[in-house]
Amino acid sequence: MSQPTSSLFGLGAEFSSAGALLEAAKKIHSLGFRKWDVYSPFPIHGMDHAMGFKRSRVSLFSLIGGCTGLSVAFILIYYTSAINYPLIVQGKPYFALEPSLPIFFELTILLTAFGTVLGLLLLTLLPRLHHPVFNWDRFQRATDDGFFLVLESTDPRFDTTFSRQLLQGIGGLHITEIFQDPEESPNPVRPETSS
Repeated sequence: MSQPTSSLFGLGAEFSSAGALLEAAKKIHSLGFRKWDVYSPFPIHGMDHAMGFKRSRVSLFSLIGGCTGLSVAFILIYYTSAINYPLIVQGKPYFALEPSLPIFFELTILLTAFGTVLGLLLLTLLPRLHHPVFNWDRFQRATDDGFFLVLESTDPRFDTTFSRQLLQGIGGLHITEIFQDPEESPNPVRPETSS
C-alpha cells in the first residue's frame, strides 16, 4: 500500500440512509480496516456490532471509583468515630454499621460517577475542540440528515486509490479527501456572511 500524504486525514463518503451506512460499516470491518468511524444524526441499532466494538472499558473505571468511594467512606468513619474522637452515641459501639450505611452509599455512588466520567473522557480523548472532519463542507449535515463514513489514512490497509474505489463500490457518495489543515481542503467550510 502506498504511503498517504502527511497532512491527509482520510477519505470521507456520504451514504443515502442509516441502513446503507450500517451495511457499509459491516463491509469495511470485514475487510480488516481498524481506523475508521461513522457519523450519523442518531444512534443506529447494530452499529457497534457492525464496527466490531468490544465491551466498553468505562465500567472498569466505574468499578474502581465505586471501590475507592466505599474504602474512603469506611476509613473516614472508622478513623473519626473509633480512633480520632471516640464517642459513645446512644449506647452504640464506636464504629456502628447502621448509621454508616448512608455515608457508604453516598460516597460509593459519588466516586462511581466521577470514575465513569473520567474513564469516558480518557478513553474517548475528550475534550477535543477540533477534528479534521470539520474541514469537510458536507459534514455539517451529520447532525441533521447526513450519514458519513471516514477511513483514516493511518490505517495499515488504507490506500487512496483502493479506498476511493472501495467506498464507491459500497454505495458511498460525494467521496472527498479530508486534510488535517483546512487550507488544503478542496471544499473547505466557509463561514457564512450576512449580506
